[in-house]
Amino acid sequence: MRGVEKLGGAEHAVIPDRIEAGTFLCAAAMTEGDVTIENCPIDTLLAAADRLEHAGVEIETTGDDPLHATCRVSSHEGLRPIEVTTQPHPGFPTDLQAQFMAMLTLARGNSVITERIFPERFLHVAELGRMGASLFRAGPTVVVSGVKKLTGAQVMASDLRASAGLVLAGLAAEGTTIVNRVYHLDRGYERLEERLRPLGASIERTGDSA
Repeated sequence: MRGVEKLGGAEHAVIPDRIEAGTFLCAAAMTEGDVTIENCPIDTLLAAADRLEHAGVEIETTGDDPLHATCRVSSHEGLRPIEVTTQPHPGFPTDLQAQFMAMLTLARGNSVITERIFPERFLHVAELGRMGASLFRAGPTVVVSGVKKLTGAQVMASDLRASAGLVLAGLAAEGTTIVNRVYHLDRGYERLEERLRPLGASIERTGDSA
């Protein structure tokens, strides 16, 4: 590699966080919501958007820049079961696996999720089970049998994306869900509860250790 004599100044706009956007897509889908997401980098979420549309979620995209699009997400007729396999980019992102698993606990039928990036990334399986989800793990694959409802419970966040999945499950569950150790969540989301509340979520942070 050849060096350069000097570096010059420049301006660069960082693209929006695709995993955060994907989390909001799942939140709208599993709560049967109708949500408009601005500044959505949909061009980086094509694999996830494809799976959502196969599950019966409607995604309407407007705007000239696919990295800063406006996406309207709606789900009103129930979720269909799908198959998901995580892959390197531009495939389905492993960082949306937990959120999709939470969503598919409420689909009508059996979904299959296979984790090809981190085969042991399933600590959230047991926690979703506490909420009434029907899950069966066999190695890097989890079969998700949809249930009619999730029930609020006290659960433990094990990592960043598992935390997000449990928060989404709590949004869709009946009763109260307490997610402990949400300091994991703060590594990848900025005040997530404050961004969900204007959408109608009944959610609050009760303390740094809760």
